[in-house]
Amino acid sequence: MQLDQIDHKILKELQTDARISHQELSERVGLSPSPCARRIRRLEAEGFITGYCVLVDEMRMGFGFSVFVSVKLDQQVDRRLVEFERAVALCPQIVECWLMTGSFDYLLRVSVADLHEFEQFLTGTLTKIVGVASIESSIPIRRVKHQQSRIR
Repeated sequence: MQLDQIDHKILKELQTDARISHQELSERVGLSPSPCARRIRRLEAEGFITGYCVLVDEMRMGFGFSVFVSVKLDQQVDRRLVEFERAVALCPQIVECWLMTGSFDYLLRVSVADLHEFEQFLTGTLTKIVGVASIESSIPIRRVKHQQSRIR
């Protein structure tokens, strides 16, 4: 399916506010409500829209301290990757996990209340996951840009 300019406008508007009414969305993208609703259903059916969610402010929830953690495993074999990923899935502090190329195998974003909680997580949980060979942590100073997805 090819996306046209209106599809891109719909996606940008929904990415900004997924709770926008069909009426308001249709006005913003220059369509009447029925064709706009059909396009949304088509975008969902074709997999361009994969879901809707609420973005929660981690700072207000008491988890205002993020740490990026690069993890190298002792072996890069399927079994070890699966074991590590299962362990990561059980850690609520890990809010993002990426399998990477390069000198480290995984990049994690850890969300905690403060440095003390990160230390407890690091020494009590992450370093005890079977197969973890090395860890490198980086503390971000300020988010410069944040966007959910790239849209033309």
